[in-house]
Amino acid sequence: MAAPLKFSKTHEWVREEGGGTVTVGISEYAQSQLGDVIYLELPSVGQKLESGARLGVIESVKAASDLYSPVAGEVVEVNQDLKEHPEYINDDPYGKGWVLKLKSVTANSSLLDQAMYEDFVKGQA
Repeated sequence: MAAPLKFSKTHEWVREEGGGTVTVGISEYAQSQLGDVIYLELPSVGQKLESGARLGVIESVKAASDLYSPVAGEVVEVNQDLKEHPEYINDDPYGKGWVLKLKSVTANSSLLDQAMYEDFVKGQA
């Protein structure tokens, strides 16, 4: 069974993969607010990110928005499929639409579990 997702208040998600690695993506709510994703600007492998730091930009037919790293760590992989298929963010944000993987992650105690995030999103409406 996959590890549970944790969410940031900027609508990114984190899933622990073991060995100090996490996968990061954007939430179903975020992709639904953006509309059809058409382009992503993402960091390079080896880049170090601080928790809360800008990690890239996501562009949709509606707007361009910054993406933020929900945890600190070093980028070990970027989802190259998103260059050719940015729609994966819309179609499968928790699967094929993952954005990047970080290693040597520093925990972020402000991340929300699924229920807390859903309550947070309801407050945004």
